[in-house]
Amino acid sequence: MIGFRAYGIVAGRAVLGCAFLALVAAACSPAAEERAPATSDVTVVWGGGLFDGTGDAVVPNPGIVMADGRFQAVDAVAASEAVAAGAAVVEVGEGEVILPGMLDLHAHFHVDLLGEGRVDETGVYPALFLANGVTSTFPNGEASPDKMRALQERLQSGEQVGARLLRSGPYFGSARVGWDPFLPVEDVHRQVDALVEEGVAGFKAKTIRAPHLEALIERAHYHGLSVTGHLGSGFLGSVNPRDAIHMGIDRIEHFMGGDAMPAERSAYASFEDMTPDMPEFERIAQLYLDEGVNYNATMSAYGYSGGRDPDIFENFADEMSYLTPYARDLVEERLAAEPRRVSEQFERIYNVKQRLVKRFYDMGGGHLITMGTDHPSTGEFFSPFSVHRELALFVKSGIPEASVLRFATINAATALRVEDDLGTIEAGKIADLVILGASPLDDIRNTRDVRMVFKDGVAYDPAELRESSKGKIGPRGPEDLPDFAAVDVPPPGGE
Repeated sequence: MIGFRAYGIVAGRAVLGCAFLALVAAACSPAAEERAPATSDVTVVWGGGLFDGTGDAVVPNPGIVMADGRFQAVDAVAASEAVAAGAAVVEVGEGEVILPGMLDLHAHFHVDLLGEGRVDETGVYPALFLANGVTSTFPNGEASPDKMRALQERLQSGEQVGARLLRSGPYFGSARVGWDPFLPVEDVHRQVDALVEEGVAGFKAKTIRAPHLEALIERAHYHGLSVTGHLGSGFLGSVNPRDAIHMGIDRIEHFMGGDAMPAERSAYASFEDMTPDMPEFERIAQLYLDEGVNYNATMSAYGYSGGRDPDIFENFADEMSYLTPYARDLVEERLAAEPRRVSEQFERIYNVKQRLVKRFYDMGGGHLITMGTDHPSTGEFFSPFSVHRELALFVKSGIPEASVLRFATINAATALRVEDDLGTIEAGKIADLVILGASPLDDIRNTRDVRMVFKDGVAYDPAELRESSKGKIGPRGPEDLPDFAAVDVPPPGGE
């Protein structure tokens, strides 16, 4: 059991993640929830086990010192000195394990509760991501860029509690409503510049043609940002990931591409027939290794439309309880009227992908695989809980738990070029950590048992976050329906 004490006094948990009483010099305010603690505040996390993201083992925690929103030291002597000087103390119980805050690099905020198209859910998702141990999210293509920009501002100001939002901006390519397939290259550059001014952390291409992708990569790299892509086989003018790698793309989503995906048919049609011993697969996997390109596998994404493997898709969180009563009625009515049809193709891809990702890992690709969930919700499952399914499926595929945790921490941070600040528990980095009730190295499903989360050195109670989010996703009544209907989104920069 986690305990909290400062100067010998046990401090209670604050509602909705305000810093614990011993950690706050001034009165608890909304702004305090997002910014780092005041300079005079020092917190020491004592006890329990530590998986710091740099190795393969859980080791005894020597003591973690946090101040000014960053890790100051991970060291027994420094921790003892801080406690002697009056630091607040968080006591982690025997058997509990600390790990870095996780990053979801395909964290769609998309919901389609009405069957009319996707919108981004910005009211509850940020808190639920945080409650599930995800301290940073990259949306990987925004359905509602204006809403996401406003969310980023609320999170940064402390007006709203939630996981850090590392924005992607809208899709580049025909996945964006209103995308012009004949857009001049100069306008791609201009849109990138405008989004950089807005504070995006990277870019996502989807169903994009080669000249636009080349322009996107060039301009993003000019600004020091990365580009990822949901690409195709070359079929109908799409770009094969192999060719995107030669253009300099940083990360690929979903399928690795190459000669195993010929341009004569769609990538999906080829994917379901791939095997890990195909020479074509070996060649494309080796290209990723040679060029250091990250692969965001989105392992579980296909299972939602497939047969829903009971090992992975058990309902461990009653996710529909987070819908408003009105929205739940709408979703249940839709499900009753339109029984779910299993996609046999996606079920085959779900099974094939496990073997392909394991083969890439065995070839030495473990440092290049990242964690992304990719689940636009239709009301049954929600993205903030998907991280646990994704991690469990990696392990089911035969990949060791320690490697899987690095996919979600340091690998993800490195892929997004934020590894100097995030991804491990080391002195100098932003103070994001998660305390679990038991070791995920013993059972990866223990990632579900989040006891406490620190973001920017501020403590949050996951139980409080979950409870306060229940009954809040979706329209409250007919008057809210327009907010959940997809709308055309103009491109950035005033076009």
